[in-house]
Amino acid sequence: MSVAFLFPGQGSQRAGMLHELPAHPSVASTIDEASQLLGRDVLELDEEKTLESTVSTQLAIYVAGVAMARALGAEAAFPSAVAGLSVGAYAAATTCGALAFPDGLRLVHLRASLMEQQFTTGYGLAAIVGLDEEQVTALVAQASTEAFPVYVGNLNAPRQIVVAGALPGVDRVVELAIATGCRKAERLAVRVPSHCPLLQGVADVLVEKLKTLKPGTVRARYISNRRARPTRALDLIREDVATNIAHPVRWHDSTEVLVELGTTLFVELNPGQVLSKLTTEAFPQVPSIATAAMPFNNAARQIRDAMETLD
Repeated sequence: MSVAFLFPGQGSQRAGMLHELPAHPSVASTIDEASQLLGRDVLELDEEKTLESTVSTQLAIYVAGVAMARALGAEAAFPSAVAGLSVGAYAAATTCGALAFPDGLRLVHLRASLMEQQFTTGYGLAAIVGLDEEQVTALVAQASTEAFPVYVGNLNAPRQIVVAGALPGVDRVVELAIATGCRKAERLAVRVPSHCPLLQGVADVLVEKLKTLKPGTVRARYISNRRARPTRALDLIREDVATNIAHPVRWHDSTEVLVELGTTLFVELNPGQVLSKLTTEAFPQVPSIATAAMPFNNAARQIRDAMETLD
């Protein structure tokens, strides 16, 4: 294995991110296709005010990731494996062939709409940096109540963990973490309690929706969010895409698996740079780049060089 494409999740968004995509025919055609499918100008999704919506944010992140992957593919720069954090899993599944772009777009719209409708206020996420999973789990157990539940969500790095739930519970975990001596603890700009049992109802709807979709042909390994395992099995990929919203994301474990499988280049696709920074810190022996932080042609060339090295 050589090149692994990483697709960021919610929290990586920023105003203008779709307008920052390279002037490439594949990007333009993806934007046009998405606009036709949604019945609106997709380029309006990345306006600062619009990005306050969970629906707009997740759609913009999905479109950005797929557009960049298509542009790279048009330049003969392909991944051997893909992984996506949270909603990034939809772009990963589309890039590896497990989801058609129109299906992925509709699923992301449905997912985000259900999340936004179910949690209008009072819920969110917080990142705890400097404590390990066991320590954060203990704090969550101490802070969580029936009225204000909170859960361990993303495990982004051994000492970078996200908690999700009702804001009073989330804020209590932040207070306890600071008192414990963590390096950093703060709320994230996400208004829904992603990756915890509060979203099981959303996952159930997505599972049923995925059953109606036509099969796809998987072209690259997909690393699952929930179990951090590689697979080319269409049903397992689709199960992970649908259900990861209600379970913790074991992101660090996923990237560790990619290293064990022989990844020689991590490539984080637009719009983020957080995932490439995580891999650089955790696995300094493996080069990591972010397409949002470098010229498009340079990124395509580095990917092709990594592919040739494998050959």
